[in-house]
Amino acid sequence: LTQQMVKSWIKQETPRDIPWTPLTKPLAECTIAMLSSGGIALKSQPPFDQERERKQPWWGDPSFRILPRTATAVNIRVYHLHINPAFAEEDLNCLLPLQRLLELEQTGEIGRSAPSHYSTMGYILQPEVLLTESTPAIIRRLQEEKVDALVLVPS
Repeated sequence: LTQQMVKSWIKQETPRDIPWTPLTKPLAECTIAMLSSGGIALKSQPPFDQERERKQPWWGDPSFRILPRTATAVNIRVYHLHINPAFAEEDLNCLLPLQRLLELEQTGEIGRSAPSHYSTMGYILQPEVLLTESTPAIIRRLQEEKVDALVLVPS
């Protein structure tokens, strides 16, 4: 069943070129942000919609959450039906390695960790809203914060 789903989803996508965009400055001068597909939200933010996903297993919440560079396991929750949230709720670095990124900043290997990082819910088999609304909104914020590179952290 999973293979059939993936094949039907892939057929929806129109093949297109992905532009190669090499860094224009050394990594030690770059601002780096991360995007996790782990369904992470601050406890103060609305949760990802797991109820609808329970009722409609082929649906995934296409929204996103903005997480500050200072987020820790203490102030987040994981809203994802396809992964065990216990690990990330104990150590956020499992799904979004913000502490590791801050360590790279402190050692000078990267210029800095961006002020904001992002989370979506993975397992979105109908990606239209994710691609037409959430992705452009994330890109705008990345540009506003002058992010040089985005690290994708799949769950």
